Amino acid sequence: MKSVFNKSALSFLGLLMILCCSCAVKQQVETDTVVKPAPEPANMVAKIGDYVITKEEFEKELKAELVPRRDDYNVNTEPADANTVLMKMIAEKAMVIEARRQNYLEDKSIQDSLKRFKGKKLVNLLLGAYLKDKLTVTETEIDEKIKTNPKLKRTSAKAMLQRAKAGKLINQFYSEIYKKLNVQKLSVNFPKAVRIHRRLLLSPKKPQKMRWIRVNQVRNELTPEEKNIVLATYDNGKVTLKDWFNALCQFAPPSRPKDLNTTKGVERLLDGVLRTPIFVAEAKSRGLDKDESLLKQVREREDRHLLTKIRTEKLSDIKEPISEEQIVAYFSKNKKEFGTPETLKITQIWCQDIETARKVKAELDSGKDFKSVRQEYSLEKKGSPFNTYPNYEGVLFKDLWKAEPNEIVGPVKGFYRKGFKWRIVKILEKKPGEVKEYTSDMKGSVKMRMRNEQRETILKKYRNELLKKYPYEIYAERIKDIDPLNIP
Repeated sequence: MKSVFNKSALSFLGLLMILCCSCAVKQQVETDTVVKPAPEPANMVAKIGDYVITKEEFEKELKAELVPRRDDYNVNTEPADANTVLMKMIAEKAMVIEARRQNYLEDKSIQDSLKRFKGKKLVNLLLGAYLKDKLTVTETEIDEKIKTNPKLKRTSAKAMLQRAKAGKLINQFYSEIYKKLNVQKLSVNFPKAVRIHRRLLLSPKKPQKMRWIRVNQVRNELTPEEKNIVLATYDNGKVTLKDWFNALCQFAPPSRPKDLNTTKGVERLLDGVLRTPIFVAEAKSRGLDKDESLLKQVREREDRHLLTKIRTEKLSDIKEPISEEQIVAYFSKNKKEFGTPETLKITQIWCQDIETARKVKAELDSGKDFKSVRQEYSLEKKGSPFNTYPNYEGVLFKDLWKAEPNEIVGPVKGFYRKGFKWRIVKILEKKPGEVKEYTSDMKGSVKMRMRNEQRETILKKYRNELLKKYPYEIYAERIKDIDPLNIP
């Protein structure tokens, strides 16, 4: 892999002139002091701006690139190329940097989402610290709980007792903070909430098939004055009608309160809405908003939002195929991708490690029965023959396809749950793919493929532009020997 280095990397050299005086002699001593930058993490494989890509992050992404796309039968899957994957990761960091420069973080929907995310994390930090060492349960309490339900296991009984105790403690804690922060509910504004709720629900500006209030209505149909209607105040804070509606929209429509046409219903929902900002205010008063882990998680969440938004912006002008002729022409150039896929009928033995796989293969080669060997060694004792396709096996399919019916292949790697395992595979049947002719019912899938191809072309071009704009560094020697199939 070619290593790319930032030509503008800084090196620091300081020159310190120290003048020393004595009673008879004035002596000048020159000392060169080299100020070295902080040592770079040994697991860093690339950096751009203030973003660092670690070896662990890179390996995770490289491994993910191997996972086959099961909705795409006939796309030729090539082995994940380390350089290509890393360059894409760097380019996506550049997209985030660009999005920050364009102030995309000020987007209202992003801000609302980040506020909810940070609020939940702060509440979890606060309650975790508060409940620490308070959820002790005695063996006597567990015995008493089991008496009420003899079928309960001790672990389940203990968990139930801890949950009940946590609930009581949290409610007590909340009441204390509620009083400390001088919470006041402005009931005079509750009728306004009832009227505005009824308007959004029954008379949306855009007709809706399903009758429930949506987030975009809260954002676009409330006036600034309505958004700022105060429903409750507390020391250095308030809950507005916008906060109330945003909380309502977090409920799935079927589970939303049915009594919001009454002031009591408005207040009942407000009581629930208040808990998060009250706990958040307490968490901030304790300095938990400075927690390094929290700040890192918020930063990562910002990056995900920014990457999504800048992608959406770049793809907003994407053009749809405008004619049947374009669709048919694309199909004609890519017939194989729309035909019947190559198919293998296989049965297999999943092995704990390569040594087990070699032992299994040797026993099968010596004539032992496949089923009995599977019962002895396989991680999955039960298993019937099944069909597999290129989109199920990804880069691993070609090695299986080389074999003939009744041939035993292995040891070879396979996708096992969230990772890779060694396996021995018996090929039972082998069926070549078939090319189909175009029919009108293929139009949707062809258009989707064309759209995806156009999307990737646009994004690839944009990523390349940003890589020229933002300097970056790659530590090629740290990734040159990585084999994605050997990543744990």
